[in-house]
Amino acid sequence: MSEPAVDTQMLDRHECRVCGYVYEPAQGDSKYPVSPGTPFEQLPSAWRCPVCGARTAQFTNIGPTGKASGFQENLNYGLGVNKLTPLQKNILIFGGLALAFLFFLSLYGLQ
Repeated sequence: MSEPAVDTQMLDRHECRVCGYVYEPAQGDSKYPVSPGTPFEQLPSAWRCPVCGARTAQFTNIGPTGKASGFQENLNYGLGVNKLTPLQKNILIFGGLALAFLFFLSLYGLQ
């Protein structure tokens, strides 16, 4: 099996366990001059969380943007909903709620 052309580990986001700040490699950090595209592992040793000041050891890898949430071994269960990204799940949930609300409002049109 061939290796991927792009190292996806370089695109992984990291979340601060103290305050919840998410470091996005594609955006970098404007407070500490870190240019966009800098992977988390290549941040300077003096870099700290821009919100709470935590060290890089307090961050956990949460994967790339758009990755399906949940444990990898559980993504094959269910009706395909487990493989949806968080954005797709939000659209499905809130779209369903909006549709139900519209149906509810349509009941006022009955006589």
